[in-house]
Amino acid sequence: MTGARYALYFSPEDDSALARFGWDWLGRRPGDPALLPLPEVGLDPARQAAVVADARRYGFHATLKPPFRLADGSSPQELYAAAEAFARHRAPFAEPPFVLAELHGFLAMRPAPLSPAIAALADDCVRHFDRFRVPAGPEERRKRLAQSLTERQKRYVEVWGYPYVFEEFRFHMTLTCRLDEAERAAYRAVLRGLAGAAQAEPVAFDSLCLFEQARAEAPFVLARRFAFGG
Repeated sequence: MTGARYALYFSPEDDSALARFGWDWLGRRPGDPALLPLPEVGLDPARQAAVVADARRYGFHATLKPPFRLADGSSPQELYAAAEAFARHRAPFAEPPFVLAELHGFLAMRPAPLSPAIAALADDCVRHFDRFRVPAGPEERRKRLAQSLTERQKRYVEVWGYPYVFEEFRFHMTLTCRLDEAERAAYRAVLRGLAGAAQAEPVAFDSLCLFEQARAEAPFVLARRFAFGG
C-alpha cells in the first residue's frame, strides 16, 4: 500500500529539557527529516546507529493516535482542521518529570505512573480521529494478529486497527530498539547521565502534534503543532 500516513503524537515543546535530550539522543529534530550526528558517548558508533534507527525514523514522540492512511473522502486539509479544533477545546496541563524506564526490552522515557489526564487525551485522540483512518487491509490485519496478543488486544485490532489503545495503552517515548540484558544495562547507564535535566523538569502538555510520513520508509516529520486552548 502506498500513500502518506499521518499520526497524532505528543512531542515535547521546543524549549524543554525533554525535547533537547530526545533530539540530541536520536540525532534528529521532529520537523526536519535530515539526520544529525549522534552523540559520542563511548558506545560502538555503528551499533549505536542501529539501536536508535527505528526511533529516529519516527522522531522523538509518544503516540496518541497510531499511524494511519486517510480514508476515502477525507483530505489532509480536513484532518488539519479537525486537529486544530480538537486542540482548541482542550486545556493545557503539566505532568511530573518523566523517568527513564524499560518497556518490553527497550528503553524509553515514561511518566511514572500514567496519569488520568494523559490517558484521557490518548483515548479521545483514538476515538475522535478514527473517522479519518482507512481500515486495515487483510495483510496488515494478519500481520497484527500474528503477534502474541490477548483477546482484548485482538478485538482492538479489529475495531481500531491497533492493539495498544485504551486499557492496553502504554505511553512511552522510545529511545532504543529491544536489547538484551547486558546491552540494555550499558545503554541505560549512558542515558541516565544524558537525561538528568529532562528527569528534573515537569513536562508541559501544551499542544497536539500532527506528524506525516510521505511514503513507506520515509521518516515521520512534524507537520504542525496545534496549541491547546487555541
